[in-house]
Amino acid sequence: MGKIAFMFPGQGAQAVSMGRDLYENSQAAKEVFETANKVLNKDIKKLCFEGPEEDLKQTINTQSCLLTVSIAAYEAFTEKINITPNFTLGHSLGEYSAMYVSKVMDINNVLRAIQKRSEVMQSACLASKQGGMAAILGSSEDVIKECIEKASTKGLVSIANYNEPNQIVITGELEAVSYAGELIKEKGARKVIPLAVSGGFHSKLMESATNEFVDFVKTLEINDATIPVVTNVDTEFTTKASDFIKKMPIQISNSVYWTQSIQKLLLEGVDTFIEFGSGKVLSGLNRKICPPEVKTYNVGDMASLNATLDALNLVNV
Repeated sequence: MGKIAFMFPGQGAQAVSMGRDLYENSQAAKEVFETANKVLNKDIKKLCFEGPEEDLKQTINTQSCLLTVSIAAYEAFTEKINITPNFTLGHSLGEYSAMYVSKVMDINNVLRAIQKRSEVMQSACLASKQGGMAAILGSSEDVIKECIEKASTKGLVSIANYNEPNQIVITGELEAVSYAGELIKEKGARKVIPLAVSGGFHSKLMESATNEFVDFVKTLEINDATIPVVTNVDTEFTTKASDFIKKMPIQISNSVYWTQSIQKLLLEGVDTFIEFGSGKVLSGLNRKICPPEVKTYNVGDMASLNATLDALNLVNV
């Protein structure tokens, strides 16, 4: 095994019952859930394990629940084996799990951060009301940018996520996003899929959230990273506390350069990725970005945890 990166999913990966198996079979994971309940003063366990789905998919709940499950999966894994990655990264809110693993924030601070982040983002969604997103499959970045420029006559529209070479997500005001989607479809895109989201995330519609988050971040205890974090906004290997303080707010309204982040890690010699948390969304994206010899594993429950250990020929401690 060469270099290894740990990665963490973002909003959209949530599912009712996520984390339950980890909670019931790992003391380390259980402690993460108990801490989350206490710090956030709400029943994270119930939301994750029982839902209902309508409550779980609300931004104010989704982000803290996904963060908790990702950290619980990571702690359950390290309870079994002592392994330190060369890099960490996360998709949007998943970046906070990455910062936790890289010791930028402890469990209390990272939970507080993600709770405030979800609050300001939900407020921005309610204020704008007309925000939306759409996934574009099978179209080039150049075509998408050309169509976005034309559609900007209808309102704000931009690229939210570079998920993999054939999947880019656009975001902004509903009318402009819809019109851009029509233009992109006419230009030969395989699919344009409107997303069931509550707002135009990673766009200028989130600027009020960014501005509010700036002051809050200053109240957190932020440390230099012990492991470089590949940050969404610029794909840089980030280690300085001052850089995280600057980037955390702007990440809310900036594009997520996921494809470029993975490609940069490949150039650094990373040949093994492990996804921690609910689902296998990032593992699926990796298969579209990485050459076949690069290995990607996921840890979301005890079965996948043990399968990952076996595949890597690692021995439980």
